[in-house]
Amino acid sequence: MLKRIQSLLEEVENLQASNAEELETLRIKYLSKKGALSALMADFRDVPSEQKKEIGIRINELKTRAFDKINALRAQLESTDSDTEVEGLDITRTPYPIELGSRHPLSIVKNEIIDIFSRLGFSLAEGPEVEDDWHVFGAMNFAENHPARDMQDTFFIESHPDVILRTHTSSVQSRVMEHTQPPIRIICPGRVYRNEAISARAHCFFHQVEGLYVNKDVSFTDLKQVLLLFAREMFGEDTQIRLRPSYFPFTEPSAEMDISCHLCGGKGCSFCKGTGWVEILGCGMVHPSVLELNGIDSKIYKGFAFGMGVERITNLKYQVKDLRMFSENDKRFLEEFTAAN
Repeated sequence: MLKRIQSLLEEVENLQASNAEELETLRIKYLSKKGALSALMADFRDVPSEQKKEIGIRINELKTRAFDKINALRAQLESTDSDTEVEGLDITRTPYPIELGSRHPLSIVKNEIIDIFSRLGFSLAEGPEVEDDWHVFGAMNFAENHPARDMQDTFFIESHPDVILRTHTSSVQSRVMEHTQPPIRIICPGRVYRNEAISARAHCFFHQVEGLYVNKDVSFTDLKQVLLLFAREMFGEDTQIRLRPSYFPFTEPSAEMDISCHLCGGKGCSFCKGTGWVEILGCGMVHPSVLELNGIDSKIYKGFAFGMGVERITNLKYQVKDLRMFSENDKRFLEEFTAAN
């Protein structure tokens, strides 16, 4: 029996296989139910008791070595097949067409806005979309009975009436001001929510980019110059701006900013409704009460702020007439912006 085991061990040590079929033949010959090792185990029952221990150890050694050898040959064949595939690869062959995605139009425009203001020295600031009443309204000088606090305008968390979905990214400005002393120069991009019916011209969520600059001796002229530079970077060097008086609780004086229609050059068309001007954002000098509410001395510091809708700017650049297109993930619509990436 020992000679038989030794003979099988020598055979196993010298096993070779050039392909998967030969390897499978060897596996069947030695390791299958009718293989050499199974036959050896069957004859083991007839071994005298005093020899069983030694022969049992030798059989187990043979079995382990046979398994290891078969697995080693299998790994060798797989490695050879892999090398053959690489060697046979034609690197001059045209690759299979891989369909690449594109950035969302809102992301394209938002990144462009951020880039322009970054070059003007503004830093990026972000905050939570689920906010408390203080940072959204209180710190921004909204009166207790202001219409924006009504449920028909704002989404409130039912179980926590003081917790809301932010209606503007001004809450980020508040969070920065309460923890940072001037000079402050930030832009705050993000998604905001309003309790509005969804239509081609309105949505219950949209995107804003707001800006804030607080320092000593800040003037309305500084605000106008920054916005003029932004408009010309975004819409072209010939773009003109105009500021119209308006009202916001957090700025005084406040203004709406229009740009000359870039489609007709200010001559008047259907897009600008014949006026030659298109509104793009709101702005103004930071109200002294806002500075005080956020821990900044309004006698020493002044500031300006502005805010724009990313969808609005995107509409002006690409003439997308239906706001719903931005959130419906229509592949045909998104593919139109591949060249803009």
